[in-house]
Amino acid sequence: MKKSFIIFSLVSILGLGLFSFKSIKNDFFEIAKQIEIFTNLYKEINMNYVDEVNPAELMDTAITAMLADLDPYTVYYNEQEVQNGKLNYAANFSGIGIQVDVFSDKLLVKSVKKNSPANQSGVKIGDEIIQINQVRINQYQDDAGTLLKGKPGSKVKLTVKRNNSTKTLQITRERDKKIAVPFYKLVDESGYIVLSQFSRSASDEVIEAFSDLKDQGATSIILDLRNNPGGLLSEAINIVNIFVEKGTTIVTTKSIIEKYNRTYVTQNRALDTQIPVAVLINSNSASASEIVSGSLQDLDRGVIIGHRSFGKGLVQRPKPLNYGTQAKITISRYYTPSGRSIQSLDYIDGEAVRKTEDTYQKFTTKNGRDVFSGGGVMPDVLLNQDQQSDFVKDLVNKNQIFNFILNQSKTEMSLDEIAQINLMKDFKSYLNDVYFNYQTKTEVQLQKLKTSAENEVIFNQINRQIKDLEDQLASIEDDLLQQSAEAINLLLHQELVRHQYFEDGVYQYQVKYGETVKTAVNLLSNIKKYQNVLQP
Repeated sequence: MKKSFIIFSLVSILGLGLFSFKSIKNDFFEIAKQIEIFTNLYKEINMNYVDEVNPAELMDTAITAMLADLDPYTVYYNEQEVQNGKLNYAANFSGIGIQVDVFSDKLLVKSVKKNSPANQSGVKIGDEIIQINQVRINQYQDDAGTLLKGKPGSKVKLTVKRNNSTKTLQITRERDKKIAVPFYKLVDESGYIVLSQFSRSASDEVIEAFSDLKDQGATSIILDLRNNPGGLLSEAINIVNIFVEKGTTIVTTKSIIEKYNRTYVTQNRALDTQIPVAVLINSNSASASEIVSGSLQDLDRGVIIGHRSFGKGLVQRPKPLNYGTQAKITISRYYTPSGRSIQSLDYIDGEAVRKTEDTYQKFTTKNGRDVFSGGGVMPDVLLNQDQQSDFVKDLVNKNQIFNFILNQSKTEMSLDEIAQINLMKDFKSYLNDVYFNYQTKTEVQLQKLKTSAENEVIFNQINRQIKDLEDQLASIEDDLLQQSAEAINLLLHQELVRHQYFEDGVYQYQVKYGETVKTAVNLLSNIKKYQNVLQP
């Protein structure tokens, strides 16, 4: 009997092995088959197509179309893009301390870092850079922003347009250290720490700020992750480790590739497992920010305040390719301690579909509170001021808030004076004056329907209904403005502060007038209320 069982087991294992080998062999055959078909098609098009084609551009188009069926984070970089990336991240190349928007004929200065070479040379927010050294921006085909970079100590000459006049500035580049914690302060008895990125020094900088604030008398901590796009996973784990003990599971990655399945736990002794913690997030808090906020929420180690986070729960890894090209490929999904995924989108049959609330899967925190997968991290305390709706993002992306404030920032004011200004009324008038037109997703789809229906026999029958629907949709812009009034008002005031007091002034303004920071301070000052939030 025992002998028969052993033989049966061996046969089963061999069968499993043969099945796996056969499966792998079939995969390789299918890959080879499809590559051969594609190669032959590519060759025939290049040799026989009626018009002349560019082989490189044709291949770029093919690759882009192939990756479009996956997720937006799996991307291909051609040789030039790889070189530009190396230039941007190389330690021996630096800039002048500004952020710009790149246009076909100019670079628009969006922010200037305080005490940077650009600031000391007189560059101001709103300046238009029309020439860098001997290169006219309107004659430059590639990303003109890279021309600002160079070796530390090297000089760059800018021709800047401001108020219809031009001036030439010569600026000396310097190495710009990436600061992860640009601001921290004691607010009442709460230590307020802004973490802007998860760089290699992020956890060290947070620990330094944390220790200093405790020495100043902080009895609670506010960690501000709003607008933090993420960064290094290891730094996210180290930051959570400040508040939870060694050996605690923070994140798990899962993939169909076995070697990418990993569990990440805290490696060090915690600095303080009892101090009350509030984490601030918004819709621009992504990736590593969501690991920190999601894990602290799952472990009931902190209260999350603000608005739902971005929802990026996919892990990428760069893969070198031939001839200096590269791909960044999504290799796995990550899951918080409760087992939930915070990825906002499912990629089904190549289509990105946002999940509806009734399809969210429920999980529970350490204390038994309900949390849900599939839509970023939902705060325990939800605030409208942190809401970044599609309408608000469209205003920001189209520079409407920036351009409006550019004309409002001529007179210097104190933070208190800025806080008292009612900007919304003038901003509404400004949007009418510039004919700002926001198209909802429904309007976009309706226009597609209208275009495709024009050649249909039934078009005349449904045209009236389409027109009525268009009229109804056209009237909702005022409603959207009203619904997002709190978020827009804060962005307007922050932009005005930034123009006059740099980024440091924005943080000072948030501490003094921001609803989110005030809410966190008030909650942390009431320990009973704080503990109640963390209970089921």
